[in-house]
Amino acid sequence: MKIAVSQLIVRWLEKLGVEVIFGIPGAHILPVYDALYDSSIKSVLAKHEQGAAFMAGGHARVSGGIGACIATAGPGATNLVTGIANAYMDRQPLVVITGETSTHIFGRGGLQESNGEGGSIDQVVLFAGITRYHKLIERTDYLPTVLNQAAKHLLSDTPGPVVLSIPYNVQKDMVEAAILEQISFTRPSGECAIGGQAIAQSVELIRAAKRPVILAGHGCIRSGAQESLRRISERLNIPVTSSLKGSGAFDERAALALGSLGVTSPGYAMRYLEQEADLLLVLGAGFNERTSYVWDKNLLTGKKLIQVDNSAQQLEKVFRADLAIHADLGVYLQALESAVQAGEVAAKPAVDIAAFIAAAQAQAAAAGETIFNRQFDHVRAFYGWLEQRFPDGLVIFDDNIVFAQNFYRVSAKDRFHPNTGISSLGHAIPAAIGAGFEIDQPLFAVLGDGGFQMCAMEIMTAVNYAIPLNIVLFNNRTMGLIRKNQHHLYQDRFIDCDFANPDYALLAQSLGITHCRVENWPDLAKLEALDFRHGINLIEILLDQDAYPNYSSRR
Repeated sequence: MKIAVSQLIVRWLEKLGVEVIFGIPGAHILPVYDALYDSSIKSVLAKHEQGAAFMAGGHARVSGGIGACIATAGPGATNLVTGIANAYMDRQPLVVITGETSTHIFGRGGLQESNGEGGSIDQVVLFAGITRYHKLIERTDYLPTVLNQAAKHLLSDTPGPVVLSIPYNVQKDMVEAAILEQISFTRPSGECAIGGQAIAQSVELIRAAKRPVILAGHGCIRSGAQESLRRISERLNIPVTSSLKGSGAFDERAALALGSLGVTSPGYAMRYLEQEADLLLVLGAGFNERTSYVWDKNLLTGKKLIQVDNSAQQLEKVFRADLAIHADLGVYLQALESAVQAGEVAAKPAVDIAAFIAAAQAQAAAAGETIFNRQFDHVRAFYGWLEQRFPDGLVIFDDNIVFAQNFYRVSAKDRFHPNTGISSLGHAIPAAIGAGFEIDQPLFAVLGDGGFQMCAMEIMTAVNYAIPLNIVLFNNRTMGLIRKNQHHLYQDRFIDCDFANPDYALLAQSLGITHCRVENWPDLAKLEALDFRHGINLIEILLDQDAYPNYSSRR
């Protein structure tokens, strides 16, 4: 049976497990949109293609599946770039379908032409550095190979974005539906075999250490290894810190939790690593700029290092490990837990992390090294209120990061999604909206007023599709990080950081959502009136424009 290429593409998406696709239609992609009309896939109209790509990434994060977005040729495709780049950096499986002008007008100056002919923009070149696979499909004879390669990259252990650009006439060509039978939709096992020697060497290093510490990264979450990690930590009395993206891999409210490690963190984990640790187990975490305090050698001096990662590229990328193991974290930690249960390594002496943190807090306060002064007390109180208000967990997409990293202890029931990737402003709201099509937990998007103005109209996407969402907006009328750096490093020579804000209460009213303003501690009582599970709320938290966190980004 023959069907149109547009129909085949939609059926291919269905077989990949795509349930929602985010985008904006245009003339050059309408055949695929028409095929979506009869599909099981829900199409969602975004307000901007960048928002659509962020939504697809947010959906992929919480679903564990493949995110999908769609756009027309030319500006539709180019507007996707930042969202695709973010997914590339985060190794998210993102399938992107874009239109193109018909092949018979290539090079003739067609409207929105983007095939690289005749001086037009070249999408292949544009996307080459931010995709795992990109193909301009100019004919149908190699379509099975293209779709098979695309599926392979999307379903791999180390996935990333795939972009398929399809000319208008090719979308309407007729092909055999049986093409789909030639494509593999099987995921790899995701399990790198663990040799007995790797576990034996790990056990030997742990046994010899007096004060080991675990650095848990996002790999622990992605592999579902949180419970094994918890049991190993508790049985051996090993404290755990996390990378920013790994927050929640280990319950930060547990007795052995050191919180997250990094430049914008409170610094307890850094102090413990420098003062106490003699062995660091890096589990599925990249030792990037933020986590490593801009690659501070003092964190690693005099310590043995074990690094385990499912990506061989991450092993020893920035430091030499005494033991580097290429493995899935779930498989590794299960094997290590079995060795622990068999008594191959004894528990370490009990560690009072609460006392260590209390002493570190006192030392930081005495030395004037605390990150936040009293001007941020209502922000601290807000995050404390969140912990108490949602004991069963919540989902946070966070562009701000620094407040949550210092004031919020991510529990094992939470899902915390910091804006890593390329750290684009304007990410949290659309990413959370994308997640809202998959989950029914309380959902929060946290961001500053600068980022808010980049993506505010996507709130109407949440309104249009009745997606419950709680937006936490920090209002200080400035690009906070830029102003902080211009204060600390450029002698208060402020340029292009300050701006006027709209009246957010009136804006919320015009959008048809609820607004709540928090200026101080007592105002937190207003939050109790909000419907966090079913409503769309804009929580505006006011900050002093001249109140700065006390940390150095060295920029």
